Amino acid sequence: MKKKRLFSVVAFTFCLHLAYAGNIERLKDGLLVRLEKTTAGGVKQVKLQVITDNIIRVTASPADSISATPSLMAVVTGTREVKWSSEEKNNHVTLKTSTLTASVDLRSGEVVFSDLKGNIILQEKKGGGKTFTPAVIDGKPLYKLQQVFESPAGEAFYGLGQHQTGLMNYKDQDVDLTQYNSVAVIPFLLSSKQYGILWDNYSITRFGDDRPYEQLSSLQLTDKNGKSGGLTATYAMRYKPDSIFLQQQESAIDFTFLPDLKRMPAGFPMSKGVITWEGNIASLTGGLEKFYMTTSGYIKVWIDGELKLDKWREGWNPGPSVFRHQLDKGKQHKIKVEWIPESDQAFVAVKHLSPTPATLQNKAAFTSEAGEKIDYYFVYGQQMDDVITGYRTITGKASIVPKWALGYWQSRERYKTQRDVISTVQEFRKRQIPLDNIVMDWSYWQENAWGSQDFDPARFPDAKGMIDSLHNIYNTHFMISAWPKFYKDIPNYKLFDEKGWLYKQSINDGIRDWIGQGYVSTFYDAFNPGARQLFWQLLSKHLFSKGVDAWWLDATEPDVLSNATIDYRKQLMNPTALGPSTQYFNTYALLNAKGIYEGQRQEKPDQRVFILTRSAYAGMQRYAAATWSGDIAARFDELARQIPAGLNFGMSGMPYWTTDIGGFYVEDKYDRPDPKGADLEEWRELNTRWFQYGAFCPLFRSHGQYPYREPFNIAPDNSREFNSMVYYDKLRYRLMPYIYSLAGHTYHNGYTIMRGLVMDFGKDTAVQHIGDQFMFGPSLLINPVYTYKARSRRLYLPANTGWYNLYDGTYTEGGQYITADAPLDRIPLYAKAGSIIPFGPAMQYTAQRPADTITLYVYTGSNGKFSLYEDEGVNYNYEKGQYSTIPFSYDDANKTLTIGKREGTFPGMLQQRTFRIVKAGKDKPVSMDFDNPNAIVIRYDGTAKKISLKN
Repeated sequence: MKKKRLFSVVAFTFCLHLAYAGNIERLKDGLLVRLEKTTAGGVKQVKLQVITDNIIRVTASPADSISATPSLMAVVTGTREVKWSSEEKNNHVTLKTSTLTASVDLRSGEVVFSDLKGNIILQEKKGGGKTFTPAVIDGKPLYKLQQVFESPAGEAFYGLGQHQTGLMNYKDQDVDLTQYNSVAVIPFLLSSKQYGILWDNYSITRFGDDRPYEQLSSLQLTDKNGKSGGLTATYAMRYKPDSIFLQQQESAIDFTFLPDLKRMPAGFPMSKGVITWEGNIASLTGGLEKFYMTTSGYIKVWIDGELKLDKWREGWNPGPSVFRHQLDKGKQHKIKVEWIPESDQAFVAVKHLSPTPATLQNKAAFTSEAGEKIDYYFVYGQQMDDVITGYRTITGKASIVPKWALGYWQSRERYKTQRDVISTVQEFRKRQIPLDNIVMDWSYWQENAWGSQDFDPARFPDAKGMIDSLHNIYNTHFMISAWPKFYKDIPNYKLFDEKGWLYKQSINDGIRDWIGQGYVSTFYDAFNPGARQLFWQLLSKHLFSKGVDAWWLDATEPDVLSNATIDYRKQLMNPTALGPSTQYFNTYALLNAKGIYEGQRQEKPDQRVFILTRSAYAGMQRYAAATWSGDIAARFDELARQIPAGLNFGMSGMPYWTTDIGGFYVEDKYDRPDPKGADLEEWRELNTRWFQYGAFCPLFRSHGQYPYREPFNIAPDNSREFNSMVYYDKLRYRLMPYIYSLAGHTYHNGYTIMRGLVMDFGKDTAVQHIGDQFMFGPSLLINPVYTYKARSRRLYLPANTGWYNLYDGTYTEGGQYITADAPLDRIPLYAKAGSIIPFGPAMQYTAQRPADTITLYVYTGSNGKFSLYEDEGVNYNYEKGQYSTIPFSYDDANKTLTIGKREGTFPGMLQQRTFRIVKAGKDKPVSMDFDNPNAIVIRYDGTAKKISLKN
């Protein structure tokens, strides 16, 4: 009896194994697992696809097959070249590469990633964490998708694109991934545990808590008289606050979009008014309650007397803010919201969510509106640079920008005539202020011909001659704004319309823009390959043929109508050539850039493409596209928010980024009329501090509304502000050998130029939340000053290394906070011990002369290395191997610098050059002096040399 039972169990187990084995299909590049039973979340199939030894793609579906629709962001597929193995055991199948394992639970579809020692790197939520909710969108069957991962305490998250809420570490935070002016979406998450998740989905997505934002009425509200049901809303005149227009109880503060303004009390003059909401809020649950705000105009929020938000933005472009506040269950907490709209089109909304539910605590979750499958890439590395390299393996290398693009750019809204452009550049050259690029903003066309892609001949009578002069006389490049927008019935509109390549909703609705009498317009469908080709042909015919060097692609969210509701924004770009706009909402900028990149490379393959775009998406770096942070406010608090926004953008795998130095739009005190007195003082200091920061961004660019943004128009000659801006401009050009080497390293080795401290000092947990300091390359610690009238700032020097003040050479040990001097004309800059920094000659533009003499500063106290990268700077020969590197290494124990053998060659390469070596030591501070008389002079012909620095 016992023997028979034993046989039955063994047989059953064997049969069960065979059953599971039958549900596993070994593919050439991975495994397809068909679950025996559909999970509660709707999963039927899970597929593991080997991309490289350290990259695994996971797809899942609730259907009998997994959608094979090609990815828009990815350029790689699985390969036969990577060796891997698999085994089945204990209801799991495990795929193993040379660096990691990925296992799938055959019952739930749960995926777990581990290192070769069995240590878990990342695991999906128990049960798989996958949820499919069927949805039919524009007649197409799709799914709302969610994937939840476990995230242990102490983990930190970065990336996700550019978000301007001031947050650096997104662990246990909620991030709305919706393209918007000043919000750029890159669905790539970078973990402090040295892995990344690339979420391959194009629809609106939420990272974190996916519950819809709720009105304030989700809390218990009482007005200032104690009556329940709402807050006391007082509508008054801004300069006569005692003159009350209306007072009433309101249970929501929700003027988010254009249609919401219709609920403003009839007759209330928003441009002259002030609105306050006062009373008490109480939580039904208690805990750390979450508040989400969209605001423009002046906004202040107090809870329990604590000022939670004090901000201003231009009326037409509201921005997001988030904060949290501890509320005790059932206890009344005093709240006051004060809003000064400033214009008849301004926006404010205060939304709320109760504390993150237990199901999402210590989790990482992606929730997307629409997709055909769950699709993500797991990327593993020994350090964050490896992970970002993996991201670019999937989505494409970051092209090296033309060398001139790393110099200084001057822009404003806007140069209205040909004479404005030439005279501005003449002034830079006359004053010997370094400059490489001048930028033409929108409206260079005739007023009624937006989309003509041509100059207004009345204001630009000889545009080609103007550009030729910039090139040949002033050694300056020319970038121009190119919108994907067309006024109804102009000739170019008709070219697209006759082929059905335009979004027609705005035409049908007669939406007019803000120019002159207002003109009806729409955008072309960048998802259509033919439309992309036609768009490039127009740019080529009217602009590229005249010598335009680079493209400024504005409003690429696409922003057909600012402040439209999300649903209406979808209608305004629907349908796309690929399918419903809901499914492809976030990817317009990627396809728009693709068309221009491919068009120019085909037409002129020996000239590097360069694109600056307001929106972004995963993969744009392969199209030579950089991003700027949108139409931000000229405020110190806005400057502060740029720093973590830019760092997270870089940690999303996108290396080239910039801001409008000084902020784009300005408060009335700055431009009506020109600022005076204290306002003028603040304006000059704001621009100076921003300029100091901008000099160490990957791209160095000034732009904004009036007042004019040229340094000589901001502050008078010999003022501290003017001298500071010129000083940092010249320092940027001195650093060009260092900066261009970083650009080369970015393409060839997957590097990131602007670096959150956690990238280089991840073992120092103190840096996980620091978002107002960063590394510029491997050597320079940048500490921007973003507070008005601050003359010092508190900063952290990362541990396990030492730091040299770049200006005077004084040494400080790391692992401590210090208060550093920050006079008006300087920000604190530090060089890491072991750094080797090449400084080039003084230049007025990047191509003025080769770096035939380089001053090498060697900061002792640790071993160090650096590789000097050079190529022709203007073409794509570097893709063919035509470039050179010169390695430097410093041995601190022997006090020896080695200049290694030069590797590689390219046309025009210097065969000989001079290195001036300056040793900086702990005990003998050495200031930054490019004419240091104590420098060791070395003549270099490409052969290796060892130099003793013992003295």
